[in-house]
Parts: sequence; C-alpha cells; structure tokens
Amino acid sequence: MIDLHTHTVYSDGDFIPAELARRAMISGYKAIAFTDHADHSNVEYILRNLLKMVHDYSLYQEIELMAGVELTHVPPALIPDLVKKAKDLGAQLVLVHGETIVEPVAAGTNHAAIMAGVDILAHPGLIATQDVALAAEKNVCLEITTRKGHSLTNGHVLTLARQHGSKLVINNDAHAGEDLVGKDMRKKIAIGTGMSDNEYSQAEQNSLDILARIRSEGL
Repeated sequence: MIDLHTHTVYSDGDFIPAELARRAMISGYKAIAFTDHADHSNVEYILRNLLKMVHDYSLYQEIELMAGVELTHVPPALIPDLVKKAKDLGAQLVLVHGETIVEPVAAGTNHAAIMAGVDILAHPGLIATQDVALAAEKNVCLEITTRKGHSLTNGHVLTLARQHGSKLVINNDAHAGEDLVGKDMRKKIAIGTGMSDNEYSQAEQNSLDILARIRSEGL
C-alpha cells in the first residue's frame, strides 16, 4: 500500500513525521508522502523541514518517505503561482485541497488546481463534469479518500472519472493513527464506492506510477 496524502505536526496532524512513518509502516504501508497544509505563508518552512527529514531518514526507515504539500484554502487565482513555488522549492508532489462538501472551499479551486497541473486533486467533492474531463487531459489524479466526511462524494468522483478516463488514486488523508486504514478496509471502502477489482488495481498502479516518478527524480 502507498498513501500519498498525510499530515504531520507541521500542519494539523497528531504526529511528528518519524512517528507517522513508523505507524504507517506498522499498518502495512510501503510508502507514504507527507503533504501538510500549505499556503504562501508556510510553504517554505514546511518543505525545508520535510525534505531534510525525508533525506536524512530514508536510509533508516522500513518505509519509503516523500515530501510534498497540500495547498489548502488558497484563492484560486493564486494557486498556479503557489504550485510553481512549491515545485521550485523541491516538493516531490503537490496536492490541492479540493472542493469537499464538508468545508467552505472557494468555488473554482478544483479547476485552478487542474489547470496548474498538480499531481493530485484531493477530495474534489461534487466536481464538475468538465473539470473531470480536464483532469484526464492534464494527467491530474483525482482522489478517492477513506477520510470521513470527505468520502461522502467518492461515488460521484468515481462515476465521472469512469466516464472520462480520469486517473484515480486512493488516499487516507491521515491526520491521526486511526486514519491509517489497513489493507482490507482500504479495499472495502473502494469497493463500497463502486470500484471494480480492476479499477481498484488501476488506482493502486497510479500511486505506484507517481512513486516511480519521484524515485526517478531523486531528492
């Protein structure tokens, strides 16, 4: 299992990165990405520290570690600039906090994130059909999430992604230990969303492809 969306004490998670990595490994994960909530005020601080930790700890952990950010509640007009800044700062992957129905995310965030070419649009809520088609065109992965609340629109995301050939990934959006669901529960949530076995396998492969790209680029 790979999780490309987690949070540490660098934003609103419960654990320092080392403890989150250890707990994820014990839960059966082979690789995780730290993707703390970021805007223009803290993106440099987060990435400077996470990238150093990932570099220093990689030889000693039994789990692959990656450092990225989840751009969160950034005004849509400013998303392209911040995506570029995060990548220039060395982010190994960039997520945007999509228009989940359980938080007051600004309208237009999904579209701006896809246009900016993020790696993953997290919990995109009731995403518009045209934006799902655009995600397929721009090679942006849409997230099926195991996280409560955000997961309420997983079926909508899956249905439109299936229609338009958009790529999907499955993530926990983990903030605490109990968010790191095991292999069986992860698949049950995906199947409960409506995924076929083949679609589930493809979503897992999409995460592997992102990991392979990160490995090829190095730190």
